[in-house]
Amino acid sequence: MKFLFLAALACLAIKMLAGRWPWELWGPNAKDGAEKRARNLLGLHANSGYDEIIDAHRRLLMKVHPDRGGTADAVHEANAARDLLLARIAHRGPDARG
Repeated sequence: MKFLFLAALACLAIKMLAGRWPWELWGPNAKDGAEKRARNLLGLHANSGYDEIIDAHRRLLMKVHPDRGGTADAVHEANAARDLLLARIAHRGPDARG
């Protein structure tokens, strides 16, 4: 009974700290969620190719760059989104670059 109580307490602690339940963080859809957030940030659809990702990243950087009133954190987030999506394309194969 103590084990169940401790497990429930741990789940609540993770929910409070991370904003998500443990099974949402470690489940098979966790990577899909990151890709979806990256696509939303860059304003891309699911079948975007290499050139579309690069163009969307450039457009976003023009808006969020610190020289234009943005923040370094926003630039880092845009770069991470680009890197994630380009890595996913690399795993799909050479046909996905178009």
